[in-house]
Amino acid sequence: MLCKNRITLIGFLGQDAETRSTPNGATYTRLSLATSVSWKEKGGSEYKTRTEWHRVISWNKLAEWAGTLQKGAYVEVEGELRYREYTPSESNHSIRVVEIHASSILALDRSESEPASSAEAEPADEPVDGSDGRACDFPIGCPACLFVFEADT
Repeated sequence: MLCKNRITLIGFLGQDAETRSTPNGATYTRLSLATSVSWKEKGGSEYKTRTEWHRVISWNKLAEWAGTLQKGAYVEVEGELRYREYTPSESNHSIRVVEIHASSILALDRSESEPASSAEAEPADEPVDGSDGRACDFPIGCPACLFVFEADT
């Protein structure tokens, strides 16, 4: 029997990334990602929009890179959906939260220092290095080879 827990979200960050460490030294970064959908109701002339907010968690090297993301960044996140429960110290009731544990993050913004057409106009000078599967030294979203940074598994 095949089971699959995979989610892909494309949206904008609502605040700067927040990087922290666990007591045992593991680095993680938390992102607040907004996605939205718009529709026009039957017989209506105005569009309605619903925005959903998602908590995204990344770990280790992916977390180090994700920590550089700022409010307003346009990103694609792939990962798995996880549920977690905790009880706040000032309460007797447990709270259940939903998190997306990211396995890859792709920056969809174009670099402000790079003209929009340069990535498409100039072919990559270096061939893909097959030794480690990486095409270049960009940490994520390389415009020349479309490499996506993936989390260590």
